[in-house]
Amino acid sequence: MPKRKKVKKIKKAKSVKKIKIKNKGISKITDKKTSVSGADEKPEIKKIRKQPTEKRIYNLKDFVVYPKHGVGKITAIEKATIGEIDIQFYKILVEKEKLTLTVPINQQSKLRPIASINQINKCISILKTKPKIKRTMWSRRAQEYDQKINSGKIYELAEVVKDLNKNTDIIADQSYSERQLFEKAYDRLRSEFEAVLKVSPEDVQKKMDKALGRTKISEDAQ
Repeated sequence: MPKRKKVKKIKKAKSVKKIKIKNKGISKITDKKTSVSGADEKPEIKKIRKQPTEKRIYNLKDFVVYPKHGVGKITAIEKATIGEIDIQFYKILVEKEKLTLTVPINQQSKLRPIASINQINKCISILKTKPKIKRTMWSRRAQEYDQKINSGKIYELAEVVKDLNKNTDIIADQSYSERQLFEKAYDRLRSEFEAVLKVSPEDVQKKMDKALGRTKISEDAQ
């Protein structure tokens, strides 16, 4: 009889150990949940601390690009008081259009700095590629080209010049609206080339025409 009692005690001890292990597992799970919820809170703190986009500071005589008008030069940085609020703004001369723009500094998202040498080289590579032929109606294509020209993005500008290029100066080879858009895009791109490369308009034109293949006809004639 005494032996049977000892066996029963051992079984009870084992069952108690099992309960303890289960409790430990529960405590571990609750710890994981708290760590996950803590990790979720971190991005919210970052969003609150995140500053708005930094304002770029331009100086006098810097060249900038205003999307709807092209390359301009900062001629003055002035201040004015409007409704008891001091406003600082840039005076930008767009020489090609004989136009002076007044752009508040807090609205300078419309401006961008002129392209780098690497960007100019990429534009030349774009000009050398074959034009894309689209089958859509001209009115729709013309609208797309105009949007690209006024986007202020130099690569899109180069694409318009490339797509509307006819490798010739003969007016009959282009419609009036096609030629207008081509010349607008060509002049915008050339003015930025001039500002970046700091060479004469004639040299810039030669460089662009060579990339577009517009000099082949004159070379063959010679």
